[in-house]
Amino acid sequence: MKKTSTRLADGRELLYYDSRNDLVRDAVDPRPLDPVSTASEVRRDPLLGDAVAIASHRQARTYHPPADECPLCPSRNGRHSEIPADDYDVAVFENRFPSLAGASGRCEVVCFTSDHDASFADLDEAQAALVLEAWTDRTAELCELPQVEQVFCFENRGAEIGVTLGHPHGQIYGYPFTTPRTALMLRSLAEHKERTGRNLFDDVVAGELADGARVVLEGEYWAAFVPYAAHWPYEVHLYPKKRVPDLRALGEDARTEFPQMYLELLRRFDRIFGPDEPPTPYIAAWHQAPVRGVGAVHRGEFALHLELFTIRRTSGKLKFLAGSESGMGVFINDVPPETAAERLREVASE
Repeated sequence: MKKTSTRLADGRELLYYDSRNDLVRDAVDPRPLDPVSTASEVRRDPLLGDAVAIASHRQARTYHPPADECPLCPSRNGRHSEIPADDYDVAVFENRFPSLAGASGRCEVVCFTSDHDASFADLDEAQAALVLEAWTDRTAELCELPQVEQVFCFENRGAEIGVTLGHPHGQIYGYPFTTPRTALMLRSLAEHKERTGRNLFDDVVAGELADGARVVLEGEYWAAFVPYAAHWPYEVHLYPKKRVPDLRALGEDARTEFPQMYLELLRRFDRIFGPDEPPTPYIAAWHQAPVRGVGAVHRGEFALHLELFTIRRTSGKLKFLAGSESGMGVFINDVPPETAAERLREVASE
């Protein structure tokens, strides 16, 4: 992998990740951009103890542009985008409309491919491996920023999810706090350790593999299963079999096997509802251990894993977060996890 760092016209950092070492990335951004101006702040909820990012400047962000005006495509034929080069493998840049900025953290955009009409599932294993390298490198870089406490790599796919740019891309957030979801995991982790003396993540993975009813895929170094208490209609958790706290700690064998496992999961997701359905909307979320602050106390016990889920519950119908979910945080799942796992195993041969 070759990494090249440069700057956009307004000073934001842009990085190219290339599979070839002989590529030169010297294209200049000629756009007359004003400096980025953000109004991001993090406020604490005194009742719940969690954090809310207030970012009013995001109201002006790019919203469903036509394909020939996509800001994530390469710059070609006289049209200049966020990426000055006329082609790229993987590109990462600071978000012009960040939810978190400055002392409140950092937000980056990850473009998985220059092909506007592709999706992550369309990548070959070499390209998916390059994206993994980019995620890992950005995790390492952001973890060094003193204001960042936890790094979150994720992808939103599909208009139903709320995606405003159709180009295949994801994002990376560097949070200045430990996220509420991670804090809950860490609390359960500590309670399980005190009660049993064992690691909760290890017990969950071992239990799912022993039971087998919810296992979707199992490789030599990774395991994918629908969790026992899945929140979403179709939800899969992907764990490296050797527990590590974050992407930086993955071994080479796990890195090599990951593209095959992950691409197969994504392709099965697109087949859940049959060939006549549009591509399945999903969120793919990497859970990594915090690097500083109170959340880092149990860092060595945390298990890196990816959670992949869709809000589509059946053909033509979405799972909406209504009263119980949004008002009280109690999910109601219409699809039994065992049924979801069975369907995800069935579509392997379709």
